[in-house]
Amino acid sequence: MAKKTLIIVESPAKAKTIEKYLGEGYAVAASMGHLVDLPKSRLAVDVEKGFEPEYITIRGKAKILNGLRQEAGRSAEVLLASDNDREGEAISFHLRNAILSKKPGIPVRRIVFNEITPQVIRDAVAHPGEIDGAKVEAQKARRVLDRLVGYHLSPILWKKVKNGLSAGRVQSVALRLLCEREAEVESFLPEEYWSLEAELKKGRSTFKAALVEFRGAKAEPKTQQEVDAVIASLQGAEYRVAALRSTEKTLKPKAPLTTSKLQQEAANRFGFTSRKTMQVAQTLYEGVDIGSGRVGLITYMRTDSTRVSETALAEVRDFLAERYPAELPEKAVYYTPAAKAQDAHEAIRPTYVRNTPEDVRGSLSPEQFKLYSLVWERFVSSQMIPARTVTSTADIRAGEALFRASSTRTSLPGFQRVLSVLATKEQGKALPALAEGEALEFLRHIGEQHFTSGPARYTDATIIKALEEKGIGRPSTYAPIISVLLDRYYVVRKSRQLVPTQLGRIINNLLTAQFPELLNENFTASLERRLDEVEERKASWDEVVSEFYRGFKVQVDHVMDTLESIKGVLDEPTEFICEKCGRPLVKKLGRYGFFLACTGFPECRNTRAVPLADCPKPGCGGKIIARRRKGGRGKEFYGCTNYPQCDFVTYYKPANASCPQCGHFLVEKQDKQRGSYKACINPQCDYLHTPDGASTEHQDAEDQSA
Repeated sequence: MAKKTLIIVESPAKAKTIEKYLGEGYAVAASMGHLVDLPKSRLAVDVEKGFEPEYITIRGKAKILNGLRQEAGRSAEVLLASDNDREGEAISFHLRNAILSKKPGIPVRRIVFNEITPQVIRDAVAHPGEIDGAKVEAQKARRVLDRLVGYHLSPILWKKVKNGLSAGRVQSVALRLLCEREAEVESFLPEEYWSLEAELKKGRSTFKAALVEFRGAKAEPKTQQEVDAVIASLQGAEYRVAALRSTEKTLKPKAPLTTSKLQQEAANRFGFTSRKTMQVAQTLYEGVDIGSGRVGLITYMRTDSTRVSETALAEVRDFLAERYPAELPEKAVYYTPAAKAQDAHEAIRPTYVRNTPEDVRGSLSPEQFKLYSLVWERFVSSQMIPARTVTSTADIRAGEALFRASSTRTSLPGFQRVLSVLATKEQGKALPALAEGEALEFLRHIGEQHFTSGPARYTDATIIKALEEKGIGRPSTYAPIISVLLDRYYVVRKSRQLVPTQLGRIINNLLTAQFPELLNENFTASLERRLDEVEERKASWDEVVSEFYRGFKVQVDHVMDTLESIKGVLDEPTEFICEKCGRPLVKKLGRYGFFLACTGFPECRNTRAVPLADCPKPGCGGKIIARRRKGGRGKEFYGCTNYPQCDFVTYYKPANASCPQCGHFLVEKQDKQRGSYKACINPQCDYLHTPDGASTEHQDAEDQSA
């Protein structure tokens, strides 16, 4: 029996798709990601001998590696087909070495591809190459740098702050950005301002015009008294059209998606976290059964380039010539990649443009359909003519005031014809036909109070945008950066916003003060560029590591020797007594926030959640604490310590403040109209209370167990 060619990919889903494209002479297996890495238990980097890393088989992966070796031994040759990036190249490098160490003499080659479609896979298999050593060394440099930082910073945190903490090179810079933004949010003081509109009528049509000038100056009323003064001056005034103008605007289509833009759009449009976006994109890339067979629907989803292959451009132009001939430009549209882009891969695009979102909808999950629609629409629209809009503006004079009304309509749809999930609404209600000099019927004035908005907290979308703009991280690292901060409880996600925890702030303050260069965004970006230079063969990996390590190690030693420990300084005495041993309880900061612990530790290990407020139920006397469902999953809620005797529960967090009207505790609320505000928990109290249910009876009583 003839030996087969063994192809090794990273995931079973990808293996399943590729296997369908190749004949009997091929077998496809999955490595399940990295099989070889640095050990977790020690530094494993020889800083005295060129920073050479000590790699071992990852715990729990030996069975997979041995199985691949055995299968390789039965094969005519091995083709390594891990992802075409630094991590994928390293996986192939370590697989090749592991196979040849046990099965020398077997031909082991490398194949790469940007999409998983029959023709592309067959072409890749027909033209195998060698492992890219420069990519492997760039990955090695990044891995060693991250290990050096983690294994030197973490002991400082253990000794000076708390056991079990850890710090990372790029994650710490992202944490700094989040903490700085949080400080801006907290220090912001909103300022009052007012707007004034006049509701006017012509014939059967009514519309509103906003005050823009008063007595020859820009109208910027700060108080209701100023608005009232304007209104008083307009008593009996005639409202007459002073000027009309029309402005045409050309809207160019946007470039195809990069990784960061994909994550930003998915977060803004669908509320996807960056991790979810990449997980869903991975399934679309690796292959979906669409009825006619299993096929990868999108190209590789880790890229910083807007470049598109000539083959893909020809295909989309043929498609547009059939479906949207009036929107097809004379020539293909080319987009210049960003200056910092590595440009290793094409932009993210559909593998077959004729697989429209509606055509494959029945084969996709709702999340897959949304993300595929986003990729497809962005790519197809990028090769269509621009759209045009017309904005009509009317200036209306009344006494010493000037009001302005405008509306926008689309005069030429252009690329917008293919947009659905990416479509935007037209701005403003259409104005009636107006003529200069004509009088309008006045209906009423509408004065409205506003408050200036402070800086917005970062979301997945905006922090990724900030990281990309500052040159921090790369397409493959954006989602992991956020995930690590969440997993370490340095950051929590609230209403899609990323909020640093008390623990995260403490870590950030210490690292920023002691390692200012390490947490400097420009320094981090320059280090990223040095890693790119390694991949481009412009620098050696050990040279880059050595440059960094010399100054870093000196600073680490200095901080370890001179920094005073802050262990225990956050412990706060309380009036609570341990119900098990009778000793006082102290408030401590743990990995997941504050908690109460017995001062008799380690003899007594009793702990409790920190009370946030008194239970509002008459005669209860219990305390309100944060809870989660059994297993720690699901949305956090707040219930009474006297459960099950008391079934009070609310999903609004107590705000550490009492209502000035009834004495019950206030809770934190948020809505689109008011933003964040506090309201009384008592439904009978009208102190900023909204009747949408500040408190509810417990739905699942068994889940309230602590």
